[in-house]
Amino acid sequence: MAKQEQPGLLIFEIGGVCGVLEGHVELLKKHFHLITMKEFLRKKERLSEKIKSVLIYEGRPAIDRELLQSLPHLKVIANSGVGVDHLDLKLISSFGVKVTNTPHAVSDSTADIGMTLMLASARRLMEGCQIAVSPQTEHFAADWLGDEVTGATLGIIGMGSIGYKVAKRAKAFEMKILYHNRNRRKEEEEQAVGACYCEKMEDLLQQSDFVILVVNLTPQTHKLIGKRELEQMKPTATLINISRGAVVDHDALVEALQNGIIKAAALDVTYPEPLPRDHPLLKLKNIIITPHIGTATVQATRMMTEEAVANIQAVLNGLPIPSEVIPQ
Repeated sequence: MAKQEQPGLLIFEIGGVCGVLEGHVELLKKHFHLITMKEFLRKKERLSEKIKSVLIYEGRPAIDRELLQSLPHLKVIANSGVGVDHLDLKLISSFGVKVTNTPHAVSDSTADIGMTLMLASARRLMEGCQIAVSPQTEHFAADWLGDEVTGATLGIIGMGSIGYKVAKRAKAFEMKILYHNRNRRKEEEEQAVGACYCEKMEDLLQQSDFVILVVNLTPQTHKLIGKRELEQMKPTATLINISRGAVVDHDALVEALQNGIIKAAALDVTYPEPLPRDHPLLKLKNIIITPHIGTATVQATRMMTEEAVANIQAVLNGLPIPSEVIPQ
């Protein structure tokens, strides 16, 4: 009996800057016939009939109308990661194609980076490291001080799965937790982490020592934090962004940090990524910027690939889809 042909899975490339991790190739090959974009473009006429799914990794391959029109049997586009702001969901849906993401795989690692940035900023970790290793350092100053995280007030904007994981971690630091979200959490969920709901974001901003952004990027959240919102924060407060760079107005943030409107910022995301090398944010001392590493752990990336595989298989086999993204 002839072996059944595996469904074609289009990927950008293997390895490299935006390619599927080489360590995940064996897992993917167990279920799919892998086709890179380079191979597809070279043999488009023959391969277009075979491709039933696309795996998006690090935003690649780019999905546009031309690609969708060239894949007549495409059933699903599986995004590795939560954010899908790089995908035109309505366009994709018009071709009868499903979109999935991997929210379960990324929540712990992203919550971890949020806490890491908060602690590093509060305790001035980057500056401290530079002092400790500098050839000019002869003694450690007794008046070189940071801020306590324990007992401080944390405001979480966006209380989805990642925001809630942040709250769980913050509870262990005995923080007072405020949150603002489109929909209020159940009372028992609030009580489990000691979180208080702020219907108005303004109330959260005015009270918080640390404000952490954990929202999806949508037209409604684009530049959610601008000049007005930064001025509502305490001058001793720190802004932490682990969502998407465009959620914050960078020009307003530069002004706020330069003029003492807020004390500090810690960003795992910017817009664009990376920032131009002459961007004013890169010249400030009261900011930490990391290269979008919220999900960059061995464990999380593996789970993202596994979750993407499960989503694709569910669509191709007509089963309930674990993590479908529905166009709004």
